Amino acid sequence: MLLVPLLALSYLLGSIPAAAWVARARGVDIRRVGSGNSGATNVLRSVGKGPAVAVAVFDIVKGALAVLIARAAGLDDPQAALCGAAAVIGHNFSPFLGFRGGKGVATTFGTLVVLSPAAGLGMAVIGLLTVALTRLVSAGSILGGVTAALIAWITGQPLWLALLVTALVALMVWQHRDNVSRLQAGNERRLGDEG
Repeated sequence: MLLVPLLALSYLLGSIPAAAWVARARGVDIRRVGSGNSGATNVLRSVGKGPAVAVAVFDIVKGALAVLIARAAGLDDPQAALCGAAAVIGHNFSPFLGFRGGKGVATTFGTLVVLSPAAGLGMAVIGLLTVALTRLVSAGSILGGVTAALIAWITGQPLWLALLVTALVALMVWQHRDNVSRLQAGNERRLGDEG
């Protein structure tokens, strides 16, 4: 009986558009600058490092909190995992932004770090290392996500968890489809690039 209302709550929690609101407080419409994406990377480029860190932390917490609230309410782990997924969907398709939003990287990470710390850690390490070496946030996000999915499968996680991680990563890659095209063309924007 609790699953449906908690899924709705998780979706609404995930849909809180921290990037858009933080940017708006600085006089910037995040949807009209840079990539138009409501996420920490676009905040970094359009508003600055401090606001971007705040947005990233908030977006991570949304995913983690959705799972933790579900567990605290007595849902089992598969149901709590669905609540985490609902938070990611809320972030990507926020009713506050006309059902647009971010790409779900930070919120996915927050969800995974609670459900499968090994997968979350792998995502963070490979993702951050890739960004450090290439300055390509999209490549780091995608490779980090793929790493999380691989870890979920090769470490003997329950089937439902491996499938859920894979689904979240697939959604993340889909949200990056324009970035993938630019990566293939060799014109993806790097951190620190002007313009």
